Amino acid sequence: MKFFIDTANLDQIREAQDLGVLDGVTTNPSLMAKEGISGKENILQHYLDICEIVDGDVSAEVVATDFEGIVKEGTELAKLHKQIIVKVPMIKEGVKAIKYFTDHGIKTNCTLVFSAGQALLAAKAGATYVSPFLGRLDDISTDGLNLIEEIRLIYDNYGFETEILAASIRHTMHVINCAKLGADVMTGPLSSIDGLLKHPLTDSGLAKFLEDAKSFI
Repeated sequence: MKFFIDTANLDQIREAQDLGVLDGVTTNPSLMAKEGISGKENILQHYLDICEIVDGDVSAEVVATDFEGIVKEGTELAKLHKQIIVKVPMIKEGVKAIKYFTDHGIKTNCTLVFSAGQALLAAKAGATYVSPFLGRLDDISTDGLNLIEEIRLIYDNYGFETEILAASIRHTMHVINCAKLGADVMTGPLSSIDGLLKHPLTDSGLAKFLEDAKSFI
């Protein structure tokens, strides 16, 4: 399972990278705004700054919603750096654009996916990644993990190479459950990754070892 961090915060990206388990980064306009990044040139530079920190894929989202606009913006983003993955919304024009990008060798991440049918269309169009937002489904009393399971079954049935990127991860158990269901990638906040480190028995066991080790000094 690949670990992506969902943020535009460079310090958090560095911290995850230093842990040695980071495989990539996902961002979106909201995350950019949260960090105070605005203006086209500043945003493009911020993507480059992220690419300098990590070795893996970095999803950069288009804001256009028409086919021509998505293609123009996505092509520009793809030329920015070899690690850039063009993040395209799950809309009719977006699916058409994903097919265009696929035919032109540009990798894509189909975002805002909330149903198995949408994930099927994204895979048919050749998306590199599909991003089901399980946390947002949980927010409306729908089982987000069930969607991951459905997509995994469909993709395995037909041998689709599109990777399931479990998005809108909220906590550590989301990570564990997505791993059990066979999601290819998870993307979430730094806390969802750090949470995997923690267990009270680890803490108490280490404290006991360190206490007993004092007799060696």
